[in-house]
Amino acid sequence: MIYDTLLSPFIEFGFMRRALIGCLALALGATPVGVFLTLRRMSLTGDAMAHAILPGAAIGYLIAGLSLGAMTLGGIAAGLAVAILAGIVARTTIAREDASLAAFYLISLALGVLIVSTRGSNVDLLHVLFGTVLALDNDAIYLTAGIATFTLFALALFYRPLLMECVDPGFLRSVSPFSPVAHYGFLVLTVLNLVGGFHALGTLMSVGIMILPAAAARFWARDVVGLLAIGSTAAFLCGAIGLLLSYHFSLPSGPAIILTAGVFYVLSLCLGIHSTAMTKLRASRHLEA
Repeated sequence: MIYDTLLSPFIEFGFMRRALIGCLALALGATPVGVFLTLRRMSLTGDAMAHAILPGAAIGYLIAGLSLGAMTLGGIAAGLAVAILAGIVARTTIAREDASLAAFYLISLALGVLIVSTRGSNVDLLHVLFGTVLALDNDAIYLTAGIATFTLFALALFYRPLLMECVDPGFLRSVSPFSPVAHYGFLVLTVLNLVGGFHALGTLMSVGIMILPAAAARFWARDVVGLLAIGSTAAFLCGAIGLLLSYHFSLPSGPAIILTAGVFYVLSLCLGIHSTAMTKLRASRHLEA
């Protein structure tokens, strides 16, 4: 029973194994970036950047079809362009960075959907928006694994500046020349991992595997190392469970994975050991007693 339910799909089918490896790469690369996004209160920035890569990926698709290289380069170019433009607007006008980022990502999202829908089919649009994790080929896995490897090395190299920017960015700017490198380098990592997740989960779902496990980990750990470990482990397990649900119940794989991560977040919100609804309730009852 356990073999047929949990192991057989991954042992017998190559596409399930490739999808599982893709989920592992995303858990090791995208979720640690999501941890720092949540610590810096930039979770919605990740969502905005996920939408911002759409027109670049769509243009790459129009030029070369479902070409991994063209869509990847287009997505990276579009994401970085939106991030840079939002930063320039925030520093040269009265608009705040979050407002300018929201404006550019909405324009990007509408432009991307328009490009795909006018030059492609509904199937193409669904592929770009929601991804096809069960159709990952070896090239896509190599790309995602490469991005995850680069991300882990970059996070290890700039761990202390990134951590300090989460706590006090003003102090980091005053004492270290690495503040701009940490800030803009982190945005580059965010774009890279969203592009990597785009090939598996699409632009609308890729940010889910980045943010949901990272946000849930806040209810189970207090230190950053614990957040990284729990978030990445939870992301991989949610990916595996989502794939199994997709296989056994004929569900779309991307939404199944993200909804599994959403269930884990809700359970963590209720049952976690740090600052959850249950701990608040127990504390209030203790004070009443």
